[in-house]
Amino acid sequence: MARSVLRQAGGLFRLSGTSSPRFCSRSEAEPLTVRRQDDGIRSITLNNPRRRNALSLAMLESLRENLLSDVDGDDLRVVVISARGPVFSSGHDLKELTSARGREYHTKVFHTCAEVMTLIQDIPVPVIAMVNGVATAAGCQLVASCDVAVATEKSTFATPGVNVGLFCSTPAVAIGRAVPRKVAMEMLLTGTPLSARDALLHGLISRVVAEERLEEETLAIARRVCEASRPVVALGKATFQRQMAQGRDAAYATASKVMVDNLALRDGQEGIRAFIEKRKPVWSHAAGKAHD
Repeated sequence: MARSVLRQAGGLFRLSGTSSPRFCSRSEAEPLTVRRQDDGIRSITLNNPRRRNALSLAMLESLRENLLSDVDGDDLRVVVISARGPVFSSGHDLKELTSARGREYHTKVFHTCAEVMTLIQDIPVPVIAMVNGVATAAGCQLVASCDVAVATEKSTFATPGVNVGLFCSTPAVAIGRAVPRKVAMEMLLTGTPLSARDALLHGLISRVVAEERLEEETLAIARRVCEASRPVVALGKATFQRQMAQGRDAAYATASKVMVDNLALRDGQEGIRAFIEKRKPVWSHAAGKAHD
């Protein structure tokens, strides 16, 4: 479905379709992020390797814009977040967190970061992290916030803030919901990195692949998402996030109601008819109802 979607050039994974560089911090030729989209797959590349793809306020604002741009458009089915260079993201830019910046600026940084992380889980399409390198602090938080994460064998994940006097409290929100509590606390209290294999074992990432297969494996997942009905995927993602925050009985009540709502969708009924008739479904990708 997605033709030559991601290409690697100088360490930058990118889409071969439309592109939109945003928030240039150094020159117009070096945007902080690069957005490209083709055949339903949007690639957002963190593009500041000289600063270890730090999640500065400008980087966060660029990422937020790239996530929100035409997010409800029918052409968008999945987002892939990757990075240029050997570091996926080193987390917040510590130069922005000195006393000279002041409390108001610091508040804006963490508010914007929280907004981006929640957007990843709230937008109606899945978000996949494609990691080839180091992800620390808020960079690790970014990986943990994504719906799916594919990483190379050399990738590592850590929350080392405690070692520089700044406990990773906001990364802990996402990481503590992705890995067992005691694993999260060891990461937070010691800053010791997790290998990709250990990150997979504990549920921080979805898959570990050889570096030369990262693009192929990530695209395979993205293409499978593109084959499904957009409103069905959107409903399923939103429901999963909602019920995970509920107790067991409330979660079953929520999910049961949504199953009935899903059956009322035009694409829900099309899928069932296609199964019965032993044919491939023809999705409308519209949120129209087949019945009340």
